[in-house]
Amino acid sequence: MNWLKSKIMIARAVKIKLFLIIFIIGLYTTSHAQNKEKPNILMLCIDDMNDWVGFLGGHPQAKTPNMDKLANRGVNFTKAYCTAPGCSPSRNALLFGIEPHNSGLYPFYDINEIESEVLEPYTALPLLFRQNGYKTVGLGKVFHNPDNRYKQDEIWDEYKMYANSKLNLLKDKGYYPEPYNKRLVSCPANNPATDFKDRKSADHAIRFLEKKHNKPFFLAVGFILPHTPFITPEENYDRFNLPIFEPAIRADDLVDIPLTGRSNAQIYVELPLRRDNAWEKVRRGYLASISFTDDNVGLVLDALEKSIYADNTIVVLWSDHGFHLGEKRTFSKFSLWEEATRTPFIILDPRKKEGHGEVCEQTVGLINVYKTISDLANIETPDYVDGMSLAPWLVSPNKQLDRPAMTTWGRGNYSLRTKKWRYTRYFDGSEELYDVIKDSNEWTNLANKAEYKELMQQLADKWLPKNEAPQVKSGRKLYNVVDADSPTRALKIFKNKSNEFKLLNLKPALD
Repeated sequence: MNWLKSKIMIARAVKIKLFLIIFIIGLYTTSHAQNKEKPNILMLCIDDMNDWVGFLGGHPQAKTPNMDKLANRGVNFTKAYCTAPGCSPSRNALLFGIEPHNSGLYPFYDINEIESEVLEPYTALPLLFRQNGYKTVGLGKVFHNPDNRYKQDEIWDEYKMYANSKLNLLKDKGYYPEPYNKRLVSCPANNPATDFKDRKSADHAIRFLEKKHNKPFFLAVGFILPHTPFITPEENYDRFNLPIFEPAIRADDLVDIPLTGRSNAQIYVELPLRRDNAWEKVRRGYLASISFTDDNVGLVLDALEKSIYADNTIVVLWSDHGFHLGEKRTFSKFSLWEEATRTPFIILDPRKKEGHGEVCEQTVGLINVYKTISDLANIETPDYVDGMSLAPWLVSPNKQLDRPAMTTWGRGNYSLRTKKWRYTRYFDGSEELYDVIKDSNEWTNLANKAEYKELMQQLADKWLPKNEAPQVKSGRKLYNVVDADSPTRALKIFKNKSNEFKLLNLKPALD
């Protein structure tokens, strides 16, 4: 009898154990299936990179094989434009999903110091994903520095900002200006690549992709180069032999440009480069910086390709804005011209086949990133979010998009980019108009010609903001724009440089 009871008890224990095993397997299978349905996101955020990349053809000596490969696999948006030509306002617009004229976030900010009620209505893109079951990881420059500290524990499960190790600069091999100006430094260092902060971020991303994760992830990797100063490993600098091809520049390019436009572009920054005959060294440093970023992008993409996540990870690559390397007589961003507003933008969704490997030539704004990534992950966006989803253009890149991309630089200064036109109106009513099909360098401003008045009015009436949010004052840091809120301060700085221009026989039409 005891033997029979013992046998029954053993049988029950086996049944319970089998039930638990089946239950656990079921939970794991369900969880795994759910994670497979939710795509991972790898967002590659690059600083100050213009079209000097192979996949956009902006410079004949560009060497970007890894980004070129990504462009050939995904959809390459060749006419993509930033929301603002400065790191802080561009990234705030992209990561909060709101145009500056709706948020009031026009200039540069430390968003940690903005009054809390100002940002309370907005949900940062990585936070939206975290709220929807994603593990969020941020590496390097995602928000504008030092904005990366913004709600770090709330937004990120994991975040790391790296610094360079002590770099041994080869000053004589590049350009190291006297008097010292960090913004203009362009030279290699003979340190190993692993001493550079961007490589440290890439290596961290690689380690993350090598691990198993029980949740879908949103991984944002921010690379700071080619932001100034242009300091790279010597190997990258040596990839570019002299002479370095000079972009198209016209000496009298600025004679037909409104004073506000010339002032915002900070044309005087090029003076030391012209004085020291350093343009070639600086352009070499910029190409080397892009090359180093391409190396790091390649390492991360290779790690993804080797990982278990390759078939279910959407890759999005963007730069916050472009950069001038002498075009329009400037070394800067901060303008509403093509070089500062056009940016690289690639999306690869490995779950889709149609459209991939193609080019999308429709004009699109980076304001659309927020809705596009959310749409691809089947996540509903907050009601306030501006822009639209570009998911249909991943399937049909040639699909028509009948709306311009708009770039804002200060309250009242807006530029519209269509396939054929760039129309810019400044806060004081001054205007620029370029036929970018016939005049890709934007050398001839048509705004003063009577036959174009109706066209400009139509563009303004249909697409320029009807209402502008007041500028957010709290947290404001760098405010280097001539706009409706500061119509004279930056102009004074610009005019004070006029004598230096004249001494160098430059002709920027200062008066």
